[in-house]
Amino acid sequence: MGAVMGTFSSLQTKQRRPSKDIAWWYYQYQRDKIEDELEMTMVCHRPEGLEQLEAQTNFTKRELQVLYRGFKNECPSGVVNEETFKQIYAQFFPHGDASMYAHYLFHAFDTTQTGSVKFEDFVTALSILLRGTVHEKLRWTFNLYDINKDGYINKEEMMDIVKAIYDMMGKYTYPVLKEDTPRQHVDIFFQKMDKNKDGIVTLDEFLESCQEDDNIMRSLQLFENVM
Repeated sequence: MGAVMGTFSSLQTKQRRPSKDIAWWYYQYQRDKIEDELEMTMVCHRPEGLEQLEAQTNFTKRELQVLYRGFKNECPSGVVNEETFKQIYAQFFPHGDASMYAHYLFHAFDTTQTGSVKFEDFVTALSILLRGTVHEKLRWTFNLYDINKDGYINKEEMMDIVKAIYDMMGKYTYPVLKEDTPRQHVDIFFQKMDKNKDGIVTLDEFLESCQEDDNIMRSLQLFENVM
């Protein structure tokens, strides 16, 4: 817009060569139009209005603008696929293997199971994890551990997540880590959470166990910190 106004001002002051000024303005207009069209073809998805996201999350409009700017810097197309998500996440854990945890985390973000995460998906999850209630955070964590989305957590699912977390943190964080440490961790969780001893943990059991046991809450907080 500034370029157009500058050219318009030039048209007013340079009356002696109007044809060249008009030709230059037309050239600038066509160039800007082509650039806009190229940008539109590169952007696969544009987010919902910030006012709507502000109403749906715990972020202010200004915070959403900052978050979107950062999201677009990493993902110019407006969406992120799993491979890109893994590459971004790996940067934060250079001493470990974050690929499997990033895989599980990506699918927790991708609530519609489309194979891509939009800005709306990202900011909604971030709002829960950073500013949600304890109940909201625990529900989101349950969904992360419920890998097959059948409404329950079994030992294999919890083992997969916990093992992925240990792999991600790396050997420098856990210098005395034994091979069976993740399994011991899972056994402790299940002993406390599986109230009726049927081999699975329901959402109600998960919520009740976490909120009544300070040790479990601290353990969960440790894993939330890797988010």
